[in-house]
Amino acid sequence: MYTFKSRVRYSETDENGKLTPFAIINYFQDCSTFQSDALGVGMNWLKEKHRAWFLNSWRIVIDRRPDFGEEITIGTAAYQFDSLFGKRYFFMKDGEGKYIVRADSVWFMSGTDNFMIQKVTDEFILPYMDGDVPELDMGKTERKIALPEKMEVCGTVPVMKHHLDTNHHVNNAQYVEIALETLGIDAPAEIQAEYKKAAMAGDVFTVKKGTAPDGAVLAALCDAAGKPYAIVKLAGSPAQ
Repeated sequence: MYTFKSRVRYSETDENGKLTPFAIINYFQDCSTFQSDALGVGMNWLKEKHRAWFLNSWRIVIDRRPDFGEEITIGTAAYQFDSLFGKRYFFMKDGEGKYIVRADSVWFMSGTDNFMIQKVTDEFILPYMDGDVPELDMGKTERKIALPEKMEVCGTVPVMKHHLDTNHHVNNAQYVEIALETLGIDAPAEIQAEYKKAAMAGDVFTVKKGTAPDGAVLAALCDAAGKPYAIVKLAGSPAQ
């Protein structure tokens, strides 16, 4: 398990002084990249191997959003691998050590030359298997998000340079942020995202809105043919 401490910055808060969902996701992504770098299997090492980890899906449960200036601890731990996929937990704790955000995630390894899924071998996973895994009660997380037949088009968003990460794809957090902004949702209690294909500079998202059988709001960020780059599910009352 890997952890680091931080303090909620003003630039990471919304108009109510609370840490934004976008910032929460960025903290989790930073934590995983910090861990990989500390273990010697970070971005530069992966680049030499012509490999990269890509996020397939995750579910984030926000029990409480910390306020500006709060001391927080962010952590992550890989807990399961098979030949194609890896799973890892994320968490955020407050100054008293209480979990305030929890997440479960599924990752896969891709080649960076052909962007084809690659089998995960021991050299890529053994550094993570220290046996120290947090006890997070996440319940069952469905990897696939079903879309209703009828969805409402809410707007279009062009992919800009600031949406991209070091893989030259739209960053995972940006899909969620675009969904929240376009649908006018500030801070749901639960976020689930499924990533279908990578969007790049010059692409344009058509953002569609629908409703899941359980009442959650669904956002599909689609290409011109109507095929989703990503699906985002937003559930629950705004987390405080």
